Amino acid sequence: MEVVGVQPMGQRYVLLRLTHSQPLPPIFPGQFVEVRVDHSPTTFLRRPISVHHVDEANNELWLLVAVVGDGTRQMTSVHNGDTLNCLLPLGNGFTLPTDGNAAPLLVGGGVGVAPLLYLGHCLKVQGIRPTFLLGARTASDLPQSLLSHYRELGTVLITTEDGSEGEQGFVTQHSILQHQRFDIIYTCGPQPMMRAVARYATEHEVECEVSLENKMACGLGACLCCVEKTDEGNICVCKDGPVLNIKKLLWQS
Repeated sequence: MEVVGVQPMGQRYVLLRLTHSQPLPPIFPGQFVEVRVDHSPTTFLRRPISVHHVDEANNELWLLVAVVGDGTRQMTSVHNGDTLNCLLPLGNGFTLPTDGNAAPLLVGGGVGVAPLLYLGHCLKVQGIRPTFLLGARTASDLPQSLLSHYRELGTVLITTEDGSEGEQGFVTQHSILQHQRFDIIYTCGPQPMMRAVARYATEHEVECEVSLENKMACGLGACLCCVEKTDEGNICVCKDGPVLNIKKLLWQS
């Protein structure tokens, strides 16, 4: 895919905008891309990156990449006109509500905010205005330049552990959860955060889907790096997920 945009987003993130000479295949919210990292002597495996957004009008795929190591640093050092070798779309995505009056809550932490933008877009297409609840350690950890895109789709609420933006605390401590009822919760981020969201959903009898962030080297279920235990035995998150209903997971046992 051809790189048509490389935009730093705060201290940690880079937004890559990619296109292709052919129309993009159908992509569903929650699916991901395996990106080959070239010219990095320490990086041998592809990197799984969530689909951040699909701009159908411009035939663009957006990837929000957190720069955390040699692989992602090399991946985001590209320039307009360069190409990236991408395997997509992979995995199974979120289950969209069938009720146009549904009240979904989209909870993201860290780079887990990435897949929620395209999910919010797809919900808006169905006439549903979601609530985003985004958490971070501090305000600088949020992709500030992108928050306007979330606000175009729904209500955006923020928590930071140090109180530098939004309410202070974790996402599960936000006051919205004390006085508003949601029909379904979608979440992606660090596993401790997702486990806490899953506990909240279970206690309040709300349907909940999580997008797991297990290490996924191949994206096809061949390497067995991403195995997760479920009520039906072990599964490969890349092939059978990454989105799963919390009822299938053994987190609550």
